[in-house]
Order: sequence, then structure tokens, then C-alpha cells
Amino acid sequence: FQIHFFSSVAIQSFTSKPQQPTCNGVYALGFKLAQTMAFAIDEINRNSNLLPNVTLGYTLYDDCLELGIGFRAALSMASGQEEKIILNSTCVGNPPVIGIVGDSSSTNSIAISNVLGLYRVPMVSYFATCSCLSNHQKYPSFFRTIPSDAFQVRAMIQILKHFSWTWVGLLVSDDDYGLHAARSFQSELSLLSESCLAYTEVLPWDKDTEELRRIVDVMKKSTARVVIVFEHYSRMINLMEEVVRQNVTGLQWMASEAWTAAVVLQTPQLMPYLCKPGRGPFSGNSCATLQSLEPWQLVYYLRWVNFTTPFGDQVSFDENGDALPIYDVMNWLWLPDGSTKVQNVGEVKRSTFKGEELILDEDKIFWNLESKKPPQSVCSESCPPGTHMVREKGKPQCCFDCIPCSEGKITNKTNSLECTSCPEDFWSNPQRDHCIPKKTEFLSYLDPLGICLTTTSLLGTFICAVVLGIFICHRTTPIVRANNSELSFQLLVSLKLCFLCSLLFIGRPRLWTCQLRHAAFGISFVLCVSCILVKTMVVLAVFKASKPGGGASLKWFGAMQQRGTVLFLTSIQAAICTTWLVSSSPTPHKNTQYHNDKIVYECAVGSTVGFAVLLGYIGMLAFLSFLIAFLVRNLPDSFNEAKLITFSMLIFCAVWVAFVPAYISSPGKLADAVEVFAILASSFGLLITLFGPKCYIILLRPEMNTKKAVMARGIGS
Repeated sequence: FQIHFFSSVAIQSFTSKPQQPTCNGVYALGFKLAQTMAFAIDEINRNSNLLPNVTLGYTLYDDCLELGIGFRAALSMASGQEEKIILNSTCVGNPPVIGIVGDSSSTNSIAISNVLGLYRVPMVSYFATCSCLSNHQKYPSFFRTIPSDAFQVRAMIQILKHFSWTWVGLLVSDDDYGLHAARSFQSELSLLSESCLAYTEVLPWDKDTEELRRIVDVMKKSTARVVIVFEHYSRMINLMEEVVRQNVTGLQWMASEAWTAAVVLQTPQLMPYLCKPGRGPFSGNSCATLQSLEPWQLVYYLRWVNFTTPFGDQVSFDENGDALPIYDVMNWLWLPDGSTKVQNVGEVKRSTFKGEELILDEDKIFWNLESKKPPQSVCSESCPPGTHMVREKGKPQCCFDCIPCSEGKITNKTNSLECTSCPEDFWSNPQRDHCIPKKTEFLSYLDPLGICLTTTSLLGTFICAVVLGIFICHRTTPIVRANNSELSFQLLVSLKLCFLCSLLFIGRPRLWTCQLRHAAFGISFVLCVSCILVKTMVVLAVFKASKPGGGASLKWFGAMQQRGTVLFLTSIQAAICTTWLVSSSPTPHKNTQYHNDKIVYECAVGSTVGFAVLLGYIGMLAFLSFLIAFLVRNLPDSFNEAKLITFSMLIFCAVWVAFVPAYISSPGKLADAVEVFAILASSFGLLITLFGPKCYIILLRPEMNTKKAVMARGIGS
């Protein structure tokens, strides 16, 4: 046991017998630990149920925190070189030492176990925590009742995670205890991508003032507010003196068990020595007896120790000789009188069933800071949602910059390492912390543009119906009869269909509207232009028939021929539309090429060739009508409806020639608006130019609606 703090060794002159080291500075905790073992042994001896008719003895040695002293004591006991003791006539001779309790130091325990392990002499340490001692191949007879530093490190990391301390400093002693703890701590911390060490310093073995001053200066300059220290109690004084001298405040210290004033360790009770000859665990099924007990036999029984103390703590050894770990989390509390009290504020333990768990009573923790709250100890603040971490080159992984995510990508509270792309139909919100459905865009009935086009379409349909009603009411008048009333009625019906088909281009595109809109548009306009073409050809035929010998030309343009021609020309367009719909039909399409944050609903034409043939056929008929009307524009007035047809076809062709480049260059819903505008503009052009003058005469100039007037002035004059 370590009963004294320090030891001084006289300089060896090699001319006289070496002097024994001198120990000084009483270590109260070490003395309490020795008393604890003595008390435990006395309790065992008083309890007749544990070891009946057997009395345990012990000899206490003080190692003065000196390896040489502790090593000499262990070898002396194990080799039987101690002084003889005489208690009574039956207890005389060298003490039968079959096991050693100690040492408290990891370095001492490593050195002693290396030797005792060769002879399978069990050694049970109450304070050596180096994780290296868990190597049972190297230290086969070593046991300990204090947890390994591997568990202590994990317990500390749990506390760091609990308070979100990601930027901490580490100080360790310059021996096996500290160096193994540092290696274990760095290894465990590397598994946490969000936590890292601001600095790691090895404390000097002796009182090296310059080195201590340098280490404290590193602590002062660092932004880490939490310091973890693995050091022996006696050497912590040197560090603390320098900390006080430099007036270092605002740090949260986390102490290892070596200097945190741990509570008295519980001493395990020995199991009944429950062995019948012939059924023992050793060779030949033999049993071990107390009179001839060998150290290696005690090692066997120590492996099976398992009991619960009156305080509820479970005591057992695992396959590495380590006890089930349990640590009290201690907090230094300042009292009003200026003294310091060490109080228990929680525990970290590992049980057989629950694994490792941390329990903290935060209300009891005293924080020696101005805020009286847990400090913030981070190199860089956590990135807010909508930004992601970018590591700073040459700095630890805890130091980073927060860069906003690009459009369409987000981060959330659970993951700020990288930005993730939103699903196809979603887009990032302005804060870039969650995905929202993309805005949808199409030519809607509720848009101002959609309302205007719908109103215009319905207005054109209404005007067509009014004009048709006027022509029906005045169908017997000369101006109606002189202009081929049947073709005029067909033309008005087809214009009405042209106005109505524009409504199919408004509203959310659906499969049936995409398929129907272009077919209805193409067939309606071909029906309209076919009527105009036949009208033009009839005008030309009538003019020829008025000349001598030209009457035969009229037989080719009777009522049946006119209907047949219109039907034939329209059926060609119907065949084009059918072929297009069957081979490559237009379908609704979500277009994201125009805007990243919007979904533009449109009708993909499917086959561009089919769409081009549909428009080309309409253009061919329109151009043919314009050409024939232009050629007969100078006929006598009585047959001059060709001037109106020429003007109407000129407007029609101009609208659709302008439509093609405008349609191609217009994105999204504007393309549909351009096509609707072209349909309405050309329909109104035909309606006004062909029927406007005639309605004017019918309604406002009835004196001109006579056969004499019609024959005298002509239709289009």
C-alpha cells in the first residue's frame, strides 16, 4: 500500500552498504485503503460461515510510491524471505503467502506481475487501472477490483457526449498509467467524428517548473474549456500550484480515479471452499486444501468469484481478470466557509444485463464558473440546419466552417456533415433545412392570363353563334344566298369549333387533353380552311361560267362536290392525327429544365414530325386558298368575295408564320398561351374579315341586301 507520498533515496557511493529509502508525507487515502483490507480480513475471520477453523493473516508493506520498494516487498513475500512469526505453538514458521493484494500503481503492478505470473502467484490490485493489465496472456495471475482504464475512458466520453463537449484537452502522467490511458482515450475519441482533442500533454515525473509552466500556458491559450487529467494524486499538486500561480480560471476539470478522492472500495467476500475428493477441478479431479493450497489453485477460484455486497454492488472478475466496473462521478463543491467538499453526483457502471450506463444528477453538480452552468467547450459551433461542415485544412476535425447548402439540397439537425439532395418533385426551402414540394406551373383557368384567354375564347364562340343566328334568320336574303349559304354555315360551325378547341390548352395537362387538343385544333382548322378553299374555287368557277362556253365548269362545283371536297380534305387531316396518336401520342410531361424550383406541366408532342405534318397541312391549304383568291381578286365586282378571302388568308398566314418562332422560344405555360393566342387571333381574323361586312349590310344597311344591289355593287365592294 502507498502509505506515504514521497520517498528520498540517498546517493549511492558504492563504498558502503546502500541505505534504505526514506518515506515522508502521509497519504491519507492509502492508509484508509490499508485499513479497509485489514478490516475485511478481520470480518472474514470473525465470520465462521466463510472460512471455518481457518484464520487469515497478512503483512502490510508501504511502497512509498517507489517501484523498487514495492518490488522488493512482493518478492520477499512470495519467496518466503520474511521474518519468522510466532503466534502460538501451532502457528510457527514462515508465513504461507499464497496471494498478494496490491500494488496501487499500474507501473508497479506491471513489473511485479511479470515476475509473479511466472509462478502463478495471484496478485489482486485495488487501484491499478492500466488497460494493458487486461492482457491475460501476459499477466495470467493478475486480478483487480477497480475497473480498467478502458472503461474509465468510455465513461468519460459518455460524460463528454452528455454535455456536448467536443473540444477538450488531455493531460496524462509520464508512466504506464497515463500513457496507456492517453492511447485508449485517443482511440475511443477517434470513433466519434464530432469530438477531438485540442491538445495532449505529458506531465513531468518530477517538479519540472519550466515544463509545467509551458503546459499551463498551452491550457490558457486553448479555446478548450474542459481538461481531462490522468495523473497520480501526489503529482497533481505540482500542476495545481502552477495553475493557481498563473490564475487560470474558467476551466472545467475532469479527474481520473487516481486523484478524485474515490470512496472506499468494497472488498469481495471469498466463496466457500463448496470441494469433494475425486470431484475437484484440478488434475486427477483433486481438490485444494488450505493446508497445502498452491497459488495457482487460488488463481482458479478467483476466476469464479461472484457475489453482491450489502450495498448492492456486484463483484466478479471477467475473463481478463477485471472486475465489473463501477465509478462514482465526483464533484468538488465549495462551501460557504471556503472549504471544499467532494460529493457524489452520479455513477458510471457496467452490469451483466444493461451494459455500460451513465447516471448523472445534474441538479447536484456545482459549476465553478460565472454562469453556474456547464461550459461550452467546442472548437466550432454546430452547423445550423441548411449548412454543412467543411473541415479547415491543417486543423483537427472538430474545427470546421459552416457553408450553406446549394439550392435543392438540405441538411437537418441530425446530420450536418453533408448536404443531401431533395427528391425529384421537391425543392429546398429558403432556410435549406427541409424539402418542400416544388411549385407547379401550367396555364390555369385561375391565372389572369388563363382568365383572359378563356373569356376571349368564349366571346368568339358567342359571336360565331350570333352570326350563325343572323345568317339563319336572313338565309333567304340575296346577300346570304349569293355567297353560298351552305359553305357559310359550315365555315361558321368550324370557326366555333376553333374557338372552343383553345379551351383544351388551358388547365392542368392530362393524357386525354394532350391527345385531344392538337387533334381537335388540326381538324377544326382544316375544316375551316377547306370551306374557304372551296368557296374560292366556286368564285373562280362562277366567273368562268359567265363567259361564253364556260358553263361546263360549274358542273364540277355542285353542292355534292363541294361537300365531298370539304370532307375529303378534312379526312386527310383526321388520318394524320390518327397516325400521330397511334404511333407517338402526346403525353403529360413534368419539365424541370426551365426552373429548378418549379415543375412545369406541359404536353410533350411525342412525335415532332407528326406535329410538323399537322401544321404543314394546314399551312398548305391556307396558302393555296390565299393564292387562288389573290389570282381572282380583280374579277368584276359582282363576284368579288375573293378580296375578302385574300385579306382573311393573309391575316391567317401571318399569324401562323409568327406563331412558329414564338412557340419554339416560349418556355412552359407561355408556349400554350402563344398557341391559344394564335388560334384565337386567326379565328377572329377569319370571322371578322369574312362575315363582318355581310353582317353590317344585313343589320345596318338592309337597302343594300337586294338582288339588284348585290349584282350592282358586288359582294366585297
